Amino acid sequence: MEKIQVNGISLAYEKLGVGAPLMLIHGFPLDHTIWNDVANLLKGDFTLILPDLRGFGQSTTVETLYTMSDMADDLVALLDHFGIEKTAIAGHSMGGYVALAFAKKYLQRMSGLGLVASQAAADTPERKANRYKDADAVAQQGVGLIAEGMTPKLSANAGVQSFVRPLMEGQTPSAVIGALKAMAEREGLFTYLSSVSFPVVLVHGGVDALIPIERAREIKAVLPSARLVELQGIGHMPMMESPRGTAEGLRLLGH
Repeated sequence: MEKIQVNGISLAYEKLGVGAPLMLIHGFPLDHTIWNDVANLLKGDFTLILPDLRGFGQSTTVETLYTMSDMADDLVALLDHFGIEKTAIAGHSMGGYVALAFAKKYLQRMSGLGLVASQAAADTPERKANRYKDADAVAQQGVGLIAEGMTPKLSANAGVQSFVRPLMEGQTPSAVIGALKAMAEREGLFTYLSSVSFPVVLVHGGVDALIPIERAREIKAVLPSARLVELQGIGHMPMMESPRGTAEGLRLLGH
């Protein structure tokens, strides 16, 4: 992986393929490798940019509090590094929250938005409180408890589980804690989404145990022009459980 220094961190990324740019943002608490199968399917259609968000994978982080908007700042610096003025961005789960923050702050830099197993709603007060409890637990006990609790919720597929669990266990406590707090404080962007004019694609598994498919349908209701790709029998990891279905959905961002 290549790395650049931005905003006090080292941001790692992979870049491959040919065509119009498409940035793929991973979810929590994972890294860019969850996109490997989809990247292989899309590299003939797009120039793919796959960052490790701050703290995850091979990227470093800061110990101070940060926001989804700060994470979007990291990614716009990466685009500047490449001299890319405009790109489509697709984010998985938390990566979708970062993509939405990017869209709000850098609308002129986006040519399309993909939300994969994600949502536009803010946390409920209960969910927000639980994220802070999880952050405290990670500070006390490490990231293993997050990996143990999340693995079965991410996917019922044994092969996917065997990939994601060690990936989660390898993340640093500071990255997991920072991301939990940033997710807890994110704003809801339903109203904002209804005003965008670029293509929006929603890819969602029908049996997602973490973010129900109803969240994608809610976005479709406020933004009828969005393309909703429902993948039946698929959980929270569509890019790994159904790489072809996910790639076909994301190809719509090039049209």
